[in-house]
Amino acid sequence: MTAEIIPFKGSVLSAATSELGEGPTFDPHTAKAWWFNIVGSELHELDTASGETRVHTLPFMGSVLARIDTGRQLIASNKGLFIRDTVSGEFSPYLELEPEKPGNRSNDGRVHQSGALWIGTMGRKAEDGAGAIYHVARGTVTKLFGNISITNAICFSPDGATGYFVDTKINRLMRVDLDAATGLPTGEPSVLIDNNGKPGGMDGAVCDAEGKIWNARWGAGVVDSYAPDGTLLARYEVPVKQPSCPAFFGKDAERLLVTSAWQGMDDEARKADPKAGNLIDLGINVKGRFEPDYLL
Repeated sequence: MTAEIIPFKGSVLSAATSELGEGPTFDPHTAKAWWFNIVGSELHELDTASGETRVHTLPFMGSVLARIDTGRQLIASNKGLFIRDTVSGEFSPYLELEPEKPGNRSNDGRVHQSGALWIGTMGRKAEDGAGAIYHVARGTVTKLFGNISITNAICFSPDGATGYFVDTKINRLMRVDLDAATGLPTGEPSVLIDNNGKPGGMDGAVCDAEGKIWNARWGAGVVDSYAPDGTLLARYEVPVKQPSCPAFFGKDAERLLVTSAWQGMDDEARKADPKAGNLIDLGINVKGRFEPDYLL
């Protein structure tokens, strides 16, 4: 059975363009969305109530933000993990990830229900097998999976008992059983969705309150919705060729946004894709979940 293709009916949330928009998250306490322009070393902040966007210059290539509390955020970057003061914008070092690999940077990541962070790394030129996925909890870094080229689609089932991730170069979404209390694997990963050799790369993903997986399809101009068993339910078109990562937002996490990118496009391609790099509201109702806080 062919999945339904749903035309785009949403809008642009922020036209502050990013060469490589990634790592979106939403803070329900402030009604602000946060995301990164990774290669531009920028952190973007959108007040969803007023529509105002602020762009913060970073001293590194950031890719993932997690709320710690009202005054602090955890930031993953090519230089390790930092704590950001939300008032002053100042950073303090927290943990190193891969000091022995200065050519790597952080990429996709998400906080598990236990308060632990899963964070992926990759080579800056997406070198084969250069990256890995780490579990970070209360100051301890544990390597989970290695030999990954482009870490993406890190997300978790609502009960915290299943983790998902993908190597975009291979295009197979993996599932792994977890200890729901810690976010640590209790078994070996297995293939849930095999898109190897199919158009578009499986990029960032989120898992909603019903266990459905929402995955941005880089190069295909869609966000795919999958059932927990891996069945493709629907493809939602977006007005950008390179959507990169979705996130839930709104009062009750009932809406879905997605970051995008113009990375790798020449002038002609950018003219044909004028919204590339914008933050997009899909314009649909979902049963989402807010991201947990990271526990120090």
